[in-house]
Amino acid sequence: MSNENDDATQLGSIGRHMSKPQQPGNPQARPAFQAPSLPTHPQEQDGDEEGTVLSTHNATPSRPTRPTVPMAQPMQAQPTQSTPTQQPLPQSQSAPVMATRQFPQTTAPSVKPAQPAMASSMMSAPQADITEFHELFAQLVGNVSQVVVGKEQPIRQCATAMIVGGHILLEDNPGTGKTQLARSLANSIDMSFKRIQFTPDLLPSDVVGVTYYDQKNGEFEYREGPIFASIVLADEINRASPKTQSALLEVMEEQKVTVDGETHAVPQPFMVIATQNPIEQLGTYKLPEAQMDRFLIKTTIGYPSHDVSVNILKQVNVIDRASTVHAVLTGNDVLRMRAISETVRLDDAIIEYIVRLVEATRHNERIQVGSSMRGALALTRCARVWAASSNRGYVVPDDVKQLAVAVLAHRITLTAEATFAGSTPEQMIEQILNEVPSPTVGAAA
Repeated sequence: MSNENDDATQLGSIGRHMSKPQQPGNPQARPAFQAPSLPTHPQEQDGDEEGTVLSTHNATPSRPTRPTVPMAQPMQAQPTQSTPTQQPLPQSQSAPVMATRQFPQTTAPSVKPAQPAMASSMMSAPQADITEFHELFAQLVGNVSQVVVGKEQPIRQCATAMIVGGHILLEDNPGTGKTQLARSLANSIDMSFKRIQFTPDLLPSDVVGVTYYDQKNGEFEYREGPIFASIVLADEINRASPKTQSALLEVMEEQKVTVDGETHAVPQPFMVIATQNPIEQLGTYKLPEAQMDRFLIKTTIGYPSHDVSVNILKQVNVIDRASTVHAVLTGNDVLRMRAISETVRLDDAIIEYIVRLVEATRHNERIQVGSSMRGALALTRCARVWAASSNRGYVVPDDVKQLAVAVLAHRITLTAEATFAGSTPEQMIEQILNEVPSPTVGAAA
């Protein structure tokens, strides 16, 4: 009986509220009972008065305490469902999964102004372009993997350096396939390729070219050297003298060669793939730090696994594996992929993370010389290509972590104490990656 009286009381209060003319004349008609009926405006009475009353009646048992302030919350929640302020959310559904999952976490009213900036940084490159990049990159890596079997990581690193426009230093033991990797990458792209075998008697003119006097025409002419190719293989680069090595400094950094006061541009895209052995240092010249900094990535190949070794021996009749692949991309495709990678967006947290990694190499007590600013730029550019190769239009912290060792390790110099203790530059970069906290892209600050 009490429930029926309460329901009658509620229905009676609602009925008195729906008759608007009684409110101004009766000041006592504004108790807390008036607040829950505010969302039901009189404009709904023409359509279905009973439906409105029943919906309000059914909603009241879920709110036993009905103070005035809490009951004002439905007034704010109900209009926001129909206002256009939440219409951008369906537009972001085309974004990658990571960005979409972060939107519900950042919908608090206190961080609403920061949402557009985060969404715009995570959704940038057109998905069609990124898909095209991903397909071309996978096609290139798959073609080279037919020659260097089971070594996808160094192949991806070499392809990344080519798209960025940088250079690769392959340092590994003899017979691990360094030259085969360089030649198969060159054969996979329809561009010019030349090889230079570095020896102690090699001269700078043998690399960049020479100016000679043509007696038939009676004038000086410039004869280009083997450096004028899109892909140049500098085999055993540490066996040449420092004078010959210095001939590569200008062309590797500025993409041009100056001979007798005249500057000549090299073809584009341009890439130098250098190889050297960590052993057999007798009669070799260590690369100076200035030239080491010119290389975008330094990587190793390593020995193949047991199963891969067995498969290679089954194809023992194949003498030159690099000659078995054909071109799958052109030079214009590489330049197109480079342009697409430049549209990959970097969140401010990712940029801050890269700067902190580079600065950590400069303030470590076991590192004598830290990474240069060229290293930070190289890591940023490689991260964008790495993200696009994973079919993403934005960079995540894992992209930076997977490339940090290959990009930064050869740019630092350890102290004598750290070297005597057995530490390596690769181990120091790994330690810095563990010490510097990585950001969480998409989370509210």
